[in-house]
Amino acid sequence: MSKKIAIGGDYKEKLVAYLTKAGYEVKDFGPFSDASVDYPDYVHPLCDAIESGEFEKGIVVCGSGNGVAITANKHQGIRAAICWNNELSALCRQHNDANVISIPARFVNYEVAQEMVGTFLSTDFEGGRHANRVNKITCQ
Repeated sequence: MSKKIAIGGDYKEKLVAYLTKAGYEVKDFGPFSDASVDYPDYVHPLCDAIESGEFEKGIVVCGSGNGVAITANKHQGIRAAICWNNELSALCRQHNDANVISIPARFVNYEVAQEMVGTFLSTDFEGGRHANRVNKITCQ
């Protein structure tokens, strides 16, 4: 399990504190204020850092989770999954080898978000029949 995590988006400050306390090295890609932002401006650099190997996994957060996930999934090396409960967080890792979790902050409370992040970071990809499917995801 990698201890270097990339994070970006709104409503992330408590998650950064949780991850840091849990021993993770966290790089916050922004935004760094409550002002309205264009989420691709921080999601693309976050995904570039994962694709380069600087980080193994990432967390993106916004109101619905949709815009940040759509942006992240434009990257060939990214498999971003929107999760709103812990079971989905586990399944996105086990079956899809997701490397980015997208959290819809308007629809999950902080305790659920923290639990999902913990599960996402500690759950392994099952491989097997799922590996063949995952290998067919990227377009080249």
